Order: sequence, then C-alpha cells, then structure tokens
Amino acid sequence: MKDEKKAPKLRFKSFTDDWEQCKLGDVYGHLYSGNTPSRKNSANFGGDTPWIRTADLNNGLIKSTTEFLTYEGIKQLKILPENTIVLAMYGGFNQIGRTGILGFPATINQALVALTPHKNINQFFAQSYLNRHIIDWRRVAASSRKDPNITKEDVEKSEFSFGSLEEQNRISKLISRLDHTITLHEEKKHQLERLKSALLQKMFADKSGYPAVRFEGFDEMWEYCKLEEVFVERNQKGVADANYPLCSFIAHKGVVPKDKYDRSFLVKSDGKKYKRTELNDFIYSSNNLETGSIGLNKFGRATISPVYSIFMVKGDSDFIAGLASTPRFIYEMIRFRQGVVYGQWRIHESDFLKIKYYIPQVTEQEKIGNLLSKLTRAIILHDRKSKLLLRVKQSLLQKMFI
Repeated sequence: MKDEKKAPKLRFKSFTDDWEQCKLGDVYGHLYSGNTPSRKNSANFGGDTPWIRTADLNNGLIKSTTEFLTYEGIKQLKILPENTIVLAMYGGFNQIGRTGILGFPATINQALVALTPHKNINQFFAQSYLNRHIIDWRRVAASSRKDPNITKEDVEKSEFSFGSLEEQNRISKLISRLDHTITLHEEKKHQLERLKSALLQKMFADKSGYPAVRFEGFDEMWEYCKLEEVFVERNQKGVADANYPLCSFIAHKGVVPKDKYDRSFLVKSDGKKYKRTELNDFIYSSNNLETGSIGLNKFGRATISPVYSIFMVKGDSDFIAGLASTPRFIYEMIRFRQGVVYGQWRIHESDFLKIKYYIPQVTEQEKIGNLLSKLTRAIILHDRKSKLLLRVKQSLLQKMFI
C-alpha cells in the first residue's frame, strides 16, 4: 500500500510535494541551553549583553529584555545570533513550550533552549510550527516527571515537518501579516482603554464640584444631591420565563444568560421568585463592589438573584455607567456597607439612595455619556476583531502545518 501523503490539508497553489519529516535535532543539530551567572557577584549584571529569560518569551519576535550581562557575566555563555528561536523547557507549567525569536544578538538562561538559524529553514515558519505543537510539549512535561519540564533531548527528538523554503516563506508571510493585524487591533484597544480611563478621572467632579475637563459651554458647579435624585429602586419579583430569562450578573460583563456563565447553582429555577431587571438598570452586589460587580444591564429583560440591588436610572444611563466605574464613587458606596464578614456585607438600598454626590444637569450627562459610550463600542470592536483574527490564525496553524 502506498504511504499516505505527508502534506498539510491547506496549501498555496503550485505546492504539491510531500513535506520532509525528521527530528528537530536532525535539522538544528545539538541544541544549546544557557545558564544564570551568580547574582551574588554584582559584576555579572548591568552590562550591554541582553540576557533572555522565560518571562521575555512572547511567541513572536523578542524586541526587548529587562536584564543585561557584563563581559564577566557572559564568560560561560554563548552569544546567539539574531533570528535564533528560543523555547522554554521549564519555569512554570504554563510557560513550557513558549517561544521567541531574537530580534538582536543575545544569550539565554538555563530554562531555555536555542535553535540557531538554518539556511533551509524560515525561522518564523519553524516558530509557528513549534507554537502549533505547544500542547504536545506540555503533554510530555506532565507525563513522566514529578516536576513538569522538558529537556534538550526532548526537543532534539521531537518531530519536525517542513516543505520547501519557498513554501515556508509563503506560510510565514501570511501568519506574520495576521500577527501584525492582531497586534494593531490590540494596541488600538489598549490606547482607547487608557484614554477612557483618563477621561473617567478628569470628566467627573471632584470634591470642589467641578471636573478638570469639560465640554465647551458647561461651566456651572455640579449639584451636590442625594442619589435618590438619579435612581429609583426596582424591586419587582417573579419567576424566570421566556420574557424574563434566568441570568447571571458577572463582574465587568454585566447581565449575561446563565448558559454562557452557568451559575445555576446560585439561582435555581424552582418556582421561587427572583428579582427582575430591565434594560439600562443600575445593578450592584454589596459584597463584590471592588471586583467589578457594579454596572448597567445592557442585556435587557432578565431575572437575577435577589442578592443584587437594582435601580432604574432617571438621567443618562451611559453617564451613570461611567460614574459607577470610578474609584471615588465606589469608595463612597463602601462607606455605607454594613456587616463584618464577607458574604454578609450589605449596602441597603435606602442607604444607597441617601448617598450625596456631585451630579451635572442632564444635558452635560448626555454629552459625557455619549463620549464614553462611543469609546466603549470602539474598544469592544477592536477586541472582537483581534479575537476573530486569532481564531483565523489558530485555524490556519492547524491546517497549514502537519
């Protein structure tokens, strides 16, 4: 019987030859692992030679590091050329198999093994191959050793499959473009998050009653009023049904269907009445304010556990969402929290409504809320795009490699 063709499921046109299959050691030879100079000798550190550790690995191109060795520190070490692949053999189970490609000449510690450049191998292709098989590395690490790790010998004996250098280059270029686009979306998301965080600090009034940053046309002092001017308690109860499905309230995510974050052990549909909530209601958990269990219901009609406090919002809901995420607002709430044991803490709804806080007129609320809402939507969009592209990349890694 003819041997099964050794080729990936998905290929660029014009590539039809079988891939070569061998051991990593057959291609890269005897692999190198570094060490750690004695930290007792301060003369070993603070020089000009980059020293790469597991913490520096990013499964991509290493562009910087935090530690450098002196001439004294590298006497027992080898300087590796740019484009060397480094792979983590230990340093924590979740670190095993992580990779990086040196963006500059450097040396490494003993937890890493190095694959120096080879004329017939595209290093970024080889890294993608290794990243695809990261689960295999961890399976080896967990299967036979009390202290999970892999060795240089494990790496040298591991399977490695590759096509022609031209095909490697094509695959590497595609994966690199995806990585670049994913990085752009992630960086844009982080930039917007930082901008939103800065605005949350500047666009809400401090103890003076005035915010540091305002829209043009607004210069009046914010009104110092009780929160009952902004919120009305909603205390409607009922059993879960098609119109009010059973949901959970998750920190930093809000109201979500319980089949997504299954916490039915907290809220059982046994005919007992639970609290009902509507779109844009304000909700908080007295026990978990510091960890993000506070915010708006963006899901819609739902039934949730009675441990949550629910309020209708009189003003602009997006403004309230921003206000409720500021540390100062949460601090004011915590001051009214009663109880001495976690799980029994409580901010009574009546006490919450008596809290006094600086609130602007509705027109200014709407301006602030609209800006924060646009930023939130943009952050979500970039997050979704980066996650979608990451799924595309993972699919390609499965189909374009053996």
